[in-house]
Amino acid sequence: MLHDLNILLGVSGGVAAYKAVDLASQLTAAGAAVRTVMTEAACRLVGPKSFEAVTGSAVFTTMWSTPEEFRIGHIALVDWAQVIVVAPATANIIGKTANGICDDLLSTILCACWPLIESGAVLLAPAMNKNMWANPAVQDNVSILKKRGFQFTGPVEGRLACGAEGPGRMSEPQDIVKVVETMASKIRKVDA
Repeated sequence: MLHDLNILLGVSGGVAAYKAVDLASQLTAAGAAVRTVMTEAACRLVGPKSFEAVTGSAVFTTMWSTPEEFRIGHIALVDWAQVIVVAPATANIIGKTANGICDDLLSTILCACWPLIESGAVLLAPAMNKNMWANPAVQDNVSILKKRGFQFTGPVEGRLACGAEGPGRMSEPQDIVKVVETMASKIRKVDA
């Protein structure tokens, strides 16, 4: 289902970033070409080399230095991608995206990917503390993004990194892969 699909994986700085390595591995094993964009906070939790090892692709961490210096990084990555997945999607990246704030590579990509949003090809997998998820500001931002066409999976209920129980866990990688497969089938029908 994902064979030859270009997936841009955005990883923001939540504890669930460790699950994103497994997600990248599963997407790659399913035949997708995966490129990873990590925020500075994500890099403090998981090393870019982990993603490079499972995807066989360079990891992008900044707007200011890319493997292809002559290209405008965020635009080139958006042009390459057929699907964008942000996992984990923290309250921070959700808020930035809802309000058009572009202060790092991932937030700038999410501002520049409007054609993919319109075609239902941008998926956010929220992960955060249950109190953060319940915050009206976060819920307003999620509502705004859904109205604009962003797709969501999760968060799910369970034990959170802080030890609390409740909604806020990132969907499991295999569940995210299933959602991406559904998205890919819709995209391929439109392209056919």
